[in-house]
Amino acid sequence: MTNVDLLFKNGNVLTLDKNNTIAGSVAVSDGRIIGIWSEPEPPKETVKISSNTTVIDLKGDTLLPGFIDTHNHILTHGLMRDWVDCSTPPNKTIKDIKSAISNATSELPDGDWVQGYGYDDTLLEDQRHPTRYDLDEVSPDNPVFIKHISGHLAVANSVAMELAGLNNHTDDPPSGHFGRDDNGKLNGVLYEHEAMQVIQQIIPQKAVDEMVINLEKAASEYISHGITTNSDAAVRNRQELEVHLKAAKTNKNPMRTQLMIMHNLFRDGEVFGAYTPEELNEEIMSNSNGLAKLDSAKMFQDGSIQGLTGALREGYYKNPGLKGDLIHDQESFQEEVLDLHRRGFRITTHGNGDRAIGSILDAYEYAFSKHPRENHKHRIEHVQAATTGDLEKMATLDVAGSFFINHVYYWGDRHKNIFLGPERAKRISPLAEAVQHNLLFTLHSDCPITPISPLFSVWAAVNRITRNGEILGPEQKIDVITALKAMTIYGAELIFDSENLGSIEVGKLADFTVLEADPTTVDPIEIKDIKIKSTIINGKIVYGNKAQVVS
Repeated sequence: MTNVDLLFKNGNVLTLDKNNTIAGSVAVSDGRIIGIWSEPEPPKETVKISSNTTVIDLKGDTLLPGFIDTHNHILTHGLMRDWVDCSTPPNKTIKDIKSAISNATSELPDGDWVQGYGYDDTLLEDQRHPTRYDLDEVSPDNPVFIKHISGHLAVANSVAMELAGLNNHTDDPPSGHFGRDDNGKLNGVLYEHEAMQVIQQIIPQKAVDEMVINLEKAASEYISHGITTNSDAAVRNRQELEVHLKAAKTNKNPMRTQLMIMHNLFRDGEVFGAYTPEELNEEIMSNSNGLAKLDSAKMFQDGSIQGLTGALREGYYKNPGLKGDLIHDQESFQEEVLDLHRRGFRITTHGNGDRAIGSILDAYEYAFSKHPRENHKHRIEHVQAATTGDLEKMATLDVAGSFFINHVYYWGDRHKNIFLGPERAKRISPLAEAVQHNLLFTLHSDCPITPISPLFSVWAAVNRITRNGEILGPEQKIDVITALKAMTIYGAELIFDSENLGSIEVGKLADFTVLEADPTTVDPIEIKDIKIKSTIINGKIVYGNKAQVVS
């Protein structure tokens, strides 16, 4: 007989194993699953229940593997909690945003920074970006920097621009550009990361301990949605890495954490330039009590379709003269991919537009031709506008995809009417084709671009409903089990840890989420509203009330 630390009984257990087995009870010892039974309770002769055993009577609730979100920005999300909310709703106009900035500025001494997030030019009644002149009206003495909802654009006021040394004669950076008015003068709009970085690099940063507090708050939100393993998709410097490590080591963030480290940090002379992936992963794990791991080297090859910076093969629907831009020229991009690939790193590359996706695949193919390597699991992030040909090539090259499925709801109507037009819009996030081509793929939130919620992503993949209630590309819907697996076992495969995570099987780690209803039996339209009752990591309850605990 085996001693049991944690026992679930009377449950509807969706194991999400290869056979999609449904069980009734599960036993855990030392943080791992030791038994699964079809019966509501395990046979008495098989397990030893003691006074130290925590027994959870599920009373018919659904037990799932813990959710795995393979792409979001949890640290940024935590830090943005202290910023001004410039999103729509609640702001309907630029005047509303100015009012919010004015309120924040009134509480600060002159010279202190005001940061905001979430404005969306195509949802504002003004149908334009705020400019430096708008922000100057309400903050003439404080530098202001507010981010677009896409994360790929921002607006700064004149004080911020002057502090950064920007003037009307400043040249555009190598990638991205500075917005200009009809007279050629800088209007404060910043397109893409290199342009935004000119301002961001002079904004005073919080100390590590302060940032850990922000991360702790974000982590609490994540586990309340059933997430047990999470990936931060852009660690940009040593300080951000230290925040993750300290939050893990002190259990401020109890989730298992995958870290995508920005590619430039691996170049010669940079902070991780001399590391092998094994060396860096060992350092990360040893400084996080084993909770954090190196995921990959992160690259970008285009921007945001809703920001008109995603790189398309054909022009934008309402702006046919625009096709967006590639971040890197192809030759230098391919050589950097090859270098990282040859050194053994897994590479994840942001690609929204189909031209960017094609460029990424060409670079991966170039690396494989120069240095063949098995089980690389290189990835494309977002995969918004992938064509059938792109998906076929992903399958041929064994390239995985992490799909930003929430785009369908949040931007689907505008993709159809403004950005891509009806034909291209109906196949954004083409999940059904990904299944047909046997791609390894996951779903993600890209939080804070959209709110964190694995069940919402499952709902979006199954229903493909837009804000306006239209079904966008019904032929690209996938079934509920496949969508759930894209948030669990497929994620485990993507992070090279399917032996331990992603399904409920004997020997795997005891990471679970408890739902009040079964996503596979409710009306699909209700999936996003299912309540998360508990989250368990390593056999320990980290979220949820104790009402289900009977001993």
